[in-house]
Amino acid sequence: MAGNVRRNWFVSALILYGCTAGVAAADSTASSIGELKQLNVEDLMNVQVTSVSRHPEKLIDAASAIQVITQDDIRRSGATSIPEALRLADNLQVAQKNSHDWAISARGFNTDLGNKLLVMIDGRTVYTPLYSGVFWDAQDYLLADIDRIEVISGPGGALWGANAVNGVINIITKSAADTQGVYAEGGGGTQPRGLGALRYGGSMGADTQFRVYAKYFDRGDEVLANGNPEPDAWRQGRAGFRVDSQVASRDRLTLQGDYYDGHENVQTGGTGDASGQNLLGRWTRTLSDESDLTLQTYIDQTHLTDPIPSLTAGAVPLTPPGVLYDDLTTYDVDFQHRFPIGARNHVVWGLGYRLTHDAVIDAPGIGFLPSVLRQNLYSAFVQDEITLRKNLAFTLGTKLEHNDYTGFEFEPDARLSWTLSSTQALWAAISRAVRTPSRIDHDLSEGTPPYFVVLKGGSTFESETLLAYELGYRAQLTSKVSTSVSSFYNQYDHVRSTSITPTTLLPFFFANNLEGHTYGLEFSADYQVSEAWSLHAGYTLLKEHLNVVPGQFDLSNALNETADPAHQLSIRSSVTLPWRMELAAGLRWVDTLHNNAGPTPGTVPSYFELESRLAWHANDRLELSLVGQNLLHNRHPEYGFPDASRPEIERSVYGKFAWRY
Repeated sequence: MAGNVRRNWFVSALILYGCTAGVAAADSTASSIGELKQLNVEDLMNVQVTSVSRHPEKLIDAASAIQVITQDDIRRSGATSIPEALRLADNLQVAQKNSHDWAISARGFNTDLGNKLLVMIDGRTVYTPLYSGVFWDAQDYLLADIDRIEVISGPGGALWGANAVNGVINIITKSAADTQGVYAEGGGGTQPRGLGALRYGGSMGADTQFRVYAKYFDRGDEVLANGNPEPDAWRQGRAGFRVDSQVASRDRLTLQGDYYDGHENVQTGGTGDASGQNLLGRWTRTLSDESDLTLQTYIDQTHLTDPIPSLTAGAVPLTPPGVLYDDLTTYDVDFQHRFPIGARNHVVWGLGYRLTHDAVIDAPGIGFLPSVLRQNLYSAFVQDEITLRKNLAFTLGTKLEHNDYTGFEFEPDARLSWTLSSTQALWAAISRAVRTPSRIDHDLSEGTPPYFVVLKGGSTFESETLLAYELGYRAQLTSKVSTSVSSFYNQYDHVRSTSITPTTLLPFFFANNLEGHTYGLEFSADYQVSEAWSLHAGYTLLKEHLNVVPGQFDLSNALNETADPAHQLSIRSSVTLPWRMELAAGLRWVDTLHNNAGPTPGTVPSYFELESRLAWHANDRLELSLVGQNLLHNRHPEYGFPDASRPEIERSVYGKFAWRY
C-alpha cells in the first residue's frame, strides 16, 4: 500500500515537473497564438460577474464567496460534462456516483437527495420539484459555447429565492455573436467511448446573430468493487439554438432553446430514459450605464422513465417491480429593474411567477399522492446597495415568496463590503434562506396502495431554514498572486428527519426534527509564474454537527442528511509549451466521506486523484488533445455505501479533435 502511494506521488511529481520544464522552453510562437493565451491574475480579478448582485460587477468587488470557472479553464481541463467542469470550483463538493449520476453540493448536505443548491443555465432554473435537487444527467451543453460558470458558496435566497440555501451555480453561455462560423469536435476512448458535436453560427443582418448546435456522447459501464461491470452505460443526444438581436440602440432580444434525449442503464435492471425541451426569451432595455430593465420568460418540459425494483423487507418482496413515469412542465416569468437613487443608492427589484405541472404514473414500489400536482410560486425581491463612504458599501435586501405548501417565506440578507485598496476587499454577510418542501417531503409514498406503504411524505412538513454568518477577504496581492478566503457559520433548523407512526410504527414519515450547525473555511489562490505558466490551489474545511431536537425522534439519529468530506485540497497547473502545445494537470485530495445509505454508517475512503490534458494546436483551426482522468487508480469509489453494489470510477483515457472555421 505504501509503495502504491509513493508511486502515485511520483507520477504526480513527474507531470507537475513537466509543466515547469515546459515553461523554461516556451517560445514566443506559442504565446502569440490567441487560443493559447491564459487570463493573468489581474484579468481574473476584473472578470465581470452577475450572480452576487444581479448586475455586472468586478469579481474583486463581489461581497460573496464566489469563484468563476472560465471557458479557458473548462477547455484546458478536458472536461466532457458540466459536472466534470464543476470540479474546477474549490468551493463545491463533487462526487461521481456512477457513469451517469453525480452528487454536487456546497457547504455540505451532499446526500442522495441533496437539495440545498440552486442551479441555473442562462437564468433558467433546472432543479426538480420532485426533491428540490438537480438531475445532473439531464444538464448538459456544448462546453465550448459556455462563457463562464459562476459558483457561489453560501446563501443566495435574497435574490434567487428558495433552494439557494448553501450555494448558487449560474452557467452562462456565450452570445451568438461570439460563436460565429463552424465548430466541430469528436473523439473517444475508454471513457467516454465516443463523443461528437457540431455548431454553426451566422448572421441574419448586421444586428442579429444566431447559432445552432448538436452533440452526442456514449459513456460505457463503470465497475463494481468486485471487478464486475456495473451496468450503467449512458448515451445522450442534444441539439439547440440561440438568436441574439440588437433590435434598437437600447434594446436587446435573446431567444434560445434546447432538446435532449438520453438513455441510461440502471443497476437494478432496465433502462431509464430522460428527455426534455426548453424555450427561453429575454428582453433587455438599457436606460443608462446604471439602469436597465429585463423581462425573461421560459417554458421547460422534462420526461423521466425510471425502472423501480421490488420493495423488500429483508428477502421478502413487498411489491412487484415497475416503472415510474414523471412529466414536468414549468412556466416561468421574471421581471427586473435596476436604477440609482441619487449618488449613494443603487436599487434592483423584481417580480416573478412560476407555474409547475407535475404528472406522475406510480410504480408499485414508489409513487406520489396526488399523482398530478399543479403548483404556483409568486415572488418579489428588492435590494439596495448603499454607499456609506467612498470605500464602504452596505447592501440590504430580501425576497418574499409564496408557495402552495408553506405559504409566505421571507429571506433577508445584509452585506458589508470594505474596499481596502484597489486590489483588496473585505466583506461580511448575515443571511436567512429556506429550503421549501419538495414532492418527496410532502407527497411521497414508498410502496403504493394497495401494496404495503413503508415510508410517506409528511403532510405538515415545514420549510428548512438557515441563518448564515460569513466573513471573506479577496485580494490581488501582487501582479502575479491573487487569493480569496471565506469563512462561515451556518445554523439550521427544521431539517428533514424520519419519524415513526404512533402505535403502528409503520409507515415511517418525513418530519422536521433535526437541527444543528456547520462551520468552515474556503481558500483559493492563483500564481502566475510566467506569461505561459499558471498555478492554482484550493482548500476547503467543513465541520457538520446535526442533532435530533430534544424530545423528538429520527430513525437515523441525524446521520441521513450529510455525506461530506471534512477536507478537500486541489492543485492545478497549466502551461503553454513550445511548438503550439499546452499541458494541464490537476491533483485533488478528498477526505473520508461518511454516509448513512445503509443499515449502519459507512464511509468512502479518502483518495488522491489526478487528471491531465496534453494538447497540440496543429494550426489556428485544428486542436488535438489527449486526456487522462483518475490516473492514480485503476478504479476507486467516490460515493455510496460500502457494499458489493457500490460502483467505482475507473481510470480513463480519451482523445479528441476540435476544429474551427
